[in-house]
Amino acid sequence: MVSRGEGRVGPKSPITGAHAVASSQHPVVTDVMLETMRGGGNAVDAAIAGCMVQAVVQQDMTNHAGTVTALVHDAAGGRTFELNSGGTIVPGLARFAPVPMGKGLYAPAPGVPMAVIPGFMPGMKALHERFATRPWAQLCEPAVEWAEQGHEVTSFEHLVLAQTVDLFLYTESGRRHFTPDGHLPQVGDRWASAELAATMRKVAVEGPDHFITGEWAEQFVARGNALGWAVRAEHMSEIPPRWSDPYTWTHDGHTVVQQSPPERQGVFCQIVLGMLAELDVTSLGHWSESAESLYYLAHALRRAGLETGLLNDPTVFGDASAAMATPEMIAGFARILRDARSHTDLTQHVALTRGLPAVAASGASTQPAGSCELSIVDQHGNWVQMMNTLQGSGIPGEVVGGVPMVGSHAMNGLTSGIEGWHVGGGRVRSILSNTMVLRDGVPRLALGSPGNVHCTVPQVLSNILDFGMDPYDADDAPRCLPYADDHTISIESRVSPEVPDGLARMGVLLNPLPAYDYHMGTYQMSWRSDDGVLHGCTGPRREGVAAGF
Repeated sequence: MVSRGEGRVGPKSPITGAHAVASSQHPVVTDVMLETMRGGGNAVDAAIAGCMVQAVVQQDMTNHAGTVTALVHDAAGGRTFELNSGGTIVPGLARFAPVPMGKGLYAPAPGVPMAVIPGFMPGMKALHERFATRPWAQLCEPAVEWAEQGHEVTSFEHLVLAQTVDLFLYTESGRRHFTPDGHLPQVGDRWASAELAATMRKVAVEGPDHFITGEWAEQFVARGNALGWAVRAEHMSEIPPRWSDPYTWTHDGHTVVQQSPPERQGVFCQIVLGMLAELDVTSLGHWSESAESLYYLAHALRRAGLETGLLNDPTVFGDASAAMATPEMIAGFARILRDARSHTDLTQHVALTRGLPAVAASGASTQPAGSCELSIVDQHGNWVQMMNTLQGSGIPGEVVGGVPMVGSHAMNGLTSGIEGWHVGGGRVRSILSNTMVLRDGVPRLALGSPGNVHCTVPQVLSNILDFGMDPYDADDAPRCLPYADDHTISIESRVSPEVPDGLARMGVLLNPLPAYDYHMGTYQMSWRSDDGVLHGCTGPRREGVAAGF
């Protein structure tokens, strides 16, 4: 019997599964993954079917031309593999950004998106060839069906579309796809696309090569050329997905497995949790209740962001990850932070320069938020923690074959979360959330989320590994952004009353975010408790369903 949490935004309940569990941001996706495993498919089969249908029913968050990353634990071989199939820059071609400043997906964010080669379908192909057990066409059936019949637009989907549609209003194909009658699909509407349905039928028959060397690829190249981008057919397969060993580190006896460089998350988390351990934050209390703990956390997040700016594609740059995450280096970061704290009460300074701090009104995080995370464990002991996202997808603002694309925000800055180089490997660096925690080489916990993952993953990990919270409670707890240059800490406004006053004494202003800010993500998690029972959950900040059988 299937047990599930609610599919709407708000509180949800963790679930159990005797044989398998799956979690996603959409009930259709979770149902498809469970049915795939019930029919004998493994976790990778479920992930492929889930991703294919997710890009149909959640076009506010993902598409079939975006980025795919995954951690795959193969029970038979006892190994965990990393897949990176992000959108890639064409080496040697100049940056092509056809959408003017101010029309970007998250305008007025700095920079505008540039065109990249899609990574979604090459990633699907790599997964299917290496680990899948079910025919490709069978795994595409739900995507074909839902593209043909359409899905019901939810209030959250409409909210996100309304906030991000400007990019697509700049192009004729974007307007035709997202506002066919001059308006966005409304809440409760059944939204279908005949063009997307036709593409799904073709990719089901022809396989993922339809997007790599087939008709869709030809249409993509033709659209790029017509706009002035000198992309060629051979570029569509020039940089294949990368399989590698993931980045692995230990924390208080736990083995943590995450994406390897050029992705930053593993090193970022290692620095943050290492600094929190050096500063003995658990003795101070949780950052939602202790100003000192929050001060240390926000600064650790900032320090990790600054240090990992030096991580880039190892095919082009040297890999500094080992040097920046040594115990001595992390201890030095912690000592600097401890020694630099104020020893004078600065409350009056904050009042005179910034106004009295108070959790009275909420600001809003404006970071990019469009991604989808999947967490899956099958009856054979295989685990998949996977992301598919609209970011890093194709030609900004254009829709080809019913597939919308947003390009990639590759800003080439040391503090930028997304960066890419126009020579060498062409792989765009990002910061991704795929995470597993192993015990004796076997996963016991897998988690990931969209949203501000550069700073939320270490907080959720610390909640579980340091503070001993249950996974759902760890996701539910308030989250903050890194310490800002103007001495402000932004945190969801569910903190103890003593926290703003304590920060003010240290010269810091608290900026209250909404109590549950969807930009801060919602985690899709799976875990096996000490009694051997499988569990899953999805968090309260977005829609989502976890289920098992």
